[in-house]
Amino acid sequence: LADMIEARSKDGKDYGVILIPEGLIEFIPECNALIREINDKLSQPEIQPTEEAILGVLSKENAECFRYLPGFIRAQLLLDRDPHGNVQVAKIETEKLLAATVHTELENRRASGYTGTFSPQLHAFGYEGRAGMPTIFDSSYCYALGYTASSLLVNGCTGLIASVKNLLAPCKEWQCGGVPITSLCVIERRKGKDKPVIRKALVELTGPLSQPFQFYKKIRDNLRICDMYRIPGPTQFDMVNCEVSKDIPMTLQLEL
Repeated sequence: LADMIEARSKDGKDYGVILIPEGLIEFIPECNALIREINDKLSQPEIQPTEEAILGVLSKENAECFRYLPGFIRAQLLLDRDPHGNVQVAKIETEKLLAATVHTELENRRASGYTGTFSPQLHAFGYEGRAGMPTIFDSSYCYALGYTASSLLVNGCTGLIASVKNLLAPCKEWQCGGVPITSLCVIERRKGKDKPVIRKALVELTGPLSQPFQFYKKIRDNLRICDMYRIPGPTQFDMVNCEVSKDIPMTLQLEL
């Protein structure tokens, strides 16, 4: 992040937008190990969710990582767990952590020539980012999923998740069915115990579903420096006079 900000500054661009997923902190290796151990320790009733108590039981490496983090992040790591015993990443202000650490790094670079300004404006989108009106595709897809789920139940098929395939074709050619829940499960640590859970859907970096990332990979160097954006306008619903109303999400187009 600091490299990108410095490079843009040299190009006269002391501005930009950085999107950060709320679960990012779990994928910082040091933080991931720390969160895992904190989850395990707090699953033990005798350990209180206080900094003093946690520091007394953490491994040396994780204790050092915990001390390094700003006070507000340490407090958020000790908040109430979710029903599965895991830290609620949505309540951890990862954007503030990155802003603080990047600011420190950029200040250190002033001695070697960095002359830009860095004044981050933070905003958490939360539900705001997914609260728009559903598109024609969204509505059709969800109707198909609901109808498939009810059809599976009526026919005595349980333990399945409704599935719709062939989404690039017209709706009448979609292929509906069910996927066994067990085929989606992996073993994860929950409340100090190994339990089967549905695997998180992450961005695929390799393999048959990595096309969205591979497309992004081709243009990301340009995205770092150039001002590249689209203004698609409002969502369209006129299926007769506007073909764009039938479009499906770009990432899904790439995956299919």
